[in-house]
Amino acid sequence: MVGFLFFNTLFASFDIYLDGFVISTFFHEITFDNKPLTRIIVKSQTFLYAPFLFLLLFSCNEKKSQSNILDSNDQVSYNFHIRPILSDKCFACHGPDANKREAGLRLDMAESAYAALRENPGRHGIVPNDPDASEVYIRLTSEDPGEQMPPPESNLSLSNEEIEIIRKWISQGAEYEPHWAFVKPQKHPLPKVQNQSWPINDIDYFVLQRMEAEGLAPNPEADKNTLIKRISLDLTGLPPQPEWIAAFENDQSEDAYLKALDKLFAQEAFGEKLGALWMDISRYSDSYGYQDDNIRTQWPYRDWVIHAFNTNLPYDEFITWQLAGDLLPANNKEHILATAFNRNHKYTEEGGVIEEEYRVEYVLDKTNTFSKGIIGITMECAQCHDHKYDPISQKEYFELFAFFNNTPEKGYEGDVMQSKPAKTPILWIDKEDTSELLKFINQRDSSRLMVSVMEELDSLRPTYILDRGLYDAPTSQVFPSTPMSVLEFGTNYPKNRLGLAQWTVSKENPLTARVFVNLIWQEIFGQGIVKSTGDFGMQGDLPSHPELLDWLAVDFMGNGWDIKRLLKQILSSATYKQSSFVDRKALEKDPENIFLSRYPRLRLPAENVRDLVLASSGLLVTEIGGPSVKPYQPKGLWEASTSGRGELKTYVQDTGDKLYRRGLYTFIKLTSPPPMPIIFDGSNRDQCEVNRGRTNTPLQALVMLNDPMVLEAASNLALTISKKHEDPSEALREAFVRILSRNPKNEELKVLEHYLKEEKERFTSNMDQAYSLVQVGNYPPKKEEINPDVAAMMQVITMLYNLEETITKI
Repeated sequence: MVGFLFFNTLFASFDIYLDGFVISTFFHEITFDNKPLTRIIVKSQTFLYAPFLFLLLFSCNEKKSQSNILDSNDQVSYNFHIRPILSDKCFACHGPDANKREAGLRLDMAESAYAALRENPGRHGIVPNDPDASEVYIRLTSEDPGEQMPPPESNLSLSNEEIEIIRKWISQGAEYEPHWAFVKPQKHPLPKVQNQSWPINDIDYFVLQRMEAEGLAPNPEADKNTLIKRISLDLTGLPPQPEWIAAFENDQSEDAYLKALDKLFAQEAFGEKLGALWMDISRYSDSYGYQDDNIRTQWPYRDWVIHAFNTNLPYDEFITWQLAGDLLPANNKEHILATAFNRNHKYTEEGGVIEEEYRVEYVLDKTNTFSKGIIGITMECAQCHDHKYDPISQKEYFELFAFFNNTPEKGYEGDVMQSKPAKTPILWIDKEDTSELLKFINQRDSSRLMVSVMEELDSLRPTYILDRGLYDAPTSQVFPSTPMSVLEFGTNYPKNRLGLAQWTVSKENPLTARVFVNLIWQEIFGQGIVKSTGDFGMQGDLPSHPELLDWLAVDFMGNGWDIKRLLKQILSSATYKQSSFVDRKALEKDPENIFLSRYPRLRLPAENVRDLVLASSGLLVTEIGGPSVKPYQPKGLWEASTSGRGELKTYVQDTGDKLYRRGLYTFIKLTSPPPMPIIFDGSNRDQCEVNRGRTNTPLQALVMLNDPMVLEAASNLALTISKKHEDPSEALREAFVRILSRNPKNEELKVLEHYLKEEKERFTSNMDQAYSLVQVGNYPPKKEEINPDVAAMMQVITMLYNLEETITKI
């Protein structure tokens, strides 16, 4: 059973189910059945009960062991059964890294595993069909500490089940397979399913086949209120407007859902929602990092990313432009601007540094960002030595490094007092550019913009393997190339970044499309088909639905790398449209919802928590693009992490419309990232990130209860609806729909009305408290606009913002 309590439901009520998955707020129940063993009503004193509730919930937690032993007739797969065991327990000493290999035995390749042992030529590591003659099996089952493998001092051991799987694999012939992720994906035929009436599109056949194999059944379709909120949050990051909800509910046509999708795809907010994902991958920030951490001007690149997603630039072009737009035969400033992707890493501005050391550091960052964010391989492991787990040598790492090593950028450009907002090489963007080719850039004034971009040197800078990855320890010279285990670079591509881009988006490349469709799947379902989103290597997770992943990748490439089409496929599926109702039996069989027999409940990304509050309150400024903004922030944070030099030594809060921009535009200082996004698990952007954690801490509740932005939003909405409606019940209904995207149930409305009445009585007898509460933020209401009704309504709205359902995609 999963123990889960979100403190920010302070004013809500809970149903506590001791015999199953817990917690249903009064406003949105998650239940297994309709028979709660215990009901605990928790209102404003929740903190008094919270320790007891946590103890209660976690005391019910039972872990059930699952045997890994295969049925006697099952064929053991090297990729899906054997390699994960060897990778975890054996490859550190018997894997790809020649420097760490013991006894000359390499178990990740058939020819070396089958070969005679160096120290005992009469024995072989693995003898196909004969486990008793295989030294690997003999050592695994030995009770002699001197012979036993893994050795006792390694603190590694194999379970009896794992040893039995290895024995069975050897008995079946010990057949090796190439790593699944390095094999070109194939579009598998749709699997057969029993429930023929459930699938809506091809995706559903793959998902349902796994469900049925696990003895699971899909949830029914979610109601229309839930679906319109879900697709709006997924495609725009914003709650649906009340009139959209009403129109969708009233539209009884067969294509009502598809029309709603098309409407959301057409919103400019679509590019902002997907842009947030790419800002994490491209490690976008508004400062340089390191000690002085001064201002930089990379935001026109962010405007380009939003524009690219909104215009549905094909993903192969999207990647090509970012890797090598400056090298395209007919390049223009837009192509060059896209290459800022490579330049978003940190830069030092500190005197006394060694220029070459930091220049190499920047090239390493570019290499690692490419490998993790675009082809999903943790190649940084090979910077200092051959990769311990994946067939990638240190030589191959620096061959990839060589593609990015031929730019005129410097490791240091001068002291901080002479710092520029962009580093060499620079793209200058004039006002005429933003009026013509680059009109998507939101430039309010006439000043020239400076963006750090890519540029090639006239002559080739030699690249060397660096001993232990040290900048001042060059050894053998290498030339641009890519890992053979992934896809041979060949002679058809130029040996520069454009050639790398062409190799990357080749339909022969087994990784690029898989990695991206997996990222999109993660955005929608909270977890990728491959859980380890940035690691498709041997230490990464196996795909939960390998045939579906391949099908999506091939289909994506075969349909012009069309991102909107891919998203529409997923959001049109029966898999996506399921209810998030949690069935007890399904939870016991599949606690992590790997097989997707329900829609997952997911807290919104950090930026979208802010967006929802501002949008529902009417404060959101929907302007697209432009420089980053500095909203409300606790005093002293920046000053505590600054050298005391440069433009960013003190925090200067913005005013006016800038206070109400979307979370995507919040200024990110690397040494002091904005607190609200970080508390809600936003990326600090100091390196490429392909996924975010989802924690659940009291700090999140404190933000939702006390952040000036939330309180100002509650105050603004309270004043708006109090003026609009004479009947308080109608005002409550509108607030509820704006915030939760559905109408309140009668019993919910009664609770709200009761709380409103209590608060009104309190403020009637204490108007000073009402003034103090409502007059929050930089632009508070006038004193004559404040009365007990408005103050009481603000309290109710604050409570609604603090519901778990409000900031959860269900």
